[in-house]
Amino acid sequence: MDYAHKRVYPVDANPSTGMDPPPPYPPKYMMLQENQGSIRPPPYRRNIPRYHSNHHKSGGGGCCLKCICCCYCFLFLLIFVLATLAFYFYAMFKPQVPSYTVDSFATNAFDMQPDFSLYTEFVVTVKADNPNQNIGFNYGKESSVVVAYEDSTLCNGQLPAFHQGHKNITMIKVVLKGKSEFGSGLQEALMENRHTGKIPLNVIVKVPVGIVIGTFPLRQITVRVICALVVDNLSPNKKTQIVSNTCVPHIEL
Repeated sequence: MDYAHKRVYPVDANPSTGMDPPPPYPPKYMMLQENQGSIRPPPYRRNIPRYHSNHHKSGGGGCCLKCICCCYCFLFLLIFVLATLAFYFYAMFKPQVPSYTVDSFATNAFDMQPDFSLYTEFVVTVKADNPNQNIGFNYGKESSVVVAYEDSTLCNGQLPAFHQGHKNITMIKVVLKGKSEFGSGLQEALMENRHTGKIPLNVIVKVPVGIVIGTFPLRQITVRVICALVVDNLSPNKKTQIVSNTCVPHIEL
């Protein structure tokens, strides 16, 4: 045994005391074997920062998400209910748009004035056809009827207020009067149309209409009807014939 590399500690050789010998003190120096190499201090450890989780703060985000989901569900339910009501209303009442046309056109006065003005008086009969079985219409007072030639107003009038019932055709006779400034160019064009027997006119009707379903009145809308007419003459002593008649209704909510 190689005693050169080990250290021997002395012990108390007196066994008469009956006490165990005290434990040896650690040596101040340690003897190393040749094959143990050198003792190195533990490597330096860097303190790694700790990141606290925000999981406990996620309650507010979850609440907002629930609110958004509830809003979307309510919106979807509202759209579904409205679509169901609209389908039921359409299937139950089968609404149809009334049709309008100019049934007759008469000339009471058509006088050229020396100052290039024109005095006219027409009688226009408008035909309103309501094809609905359960829907009626209330025509209001604030209406207007205009007869124009090439964007120049000849005369105007007003429709009477009335109620149109279900499956009803109403003839509305309107007297229109007016005096308009008519230049020499328009006079010549109008005289040429009179000679050819094809005079283009526009009849523009604008009237507020209230919708009545059964006996319950709903909101009021504005109906604007533009009728493009072609008549053969505008002589007061001759019956005016309508050559062509095209009416297009427009609904203003």
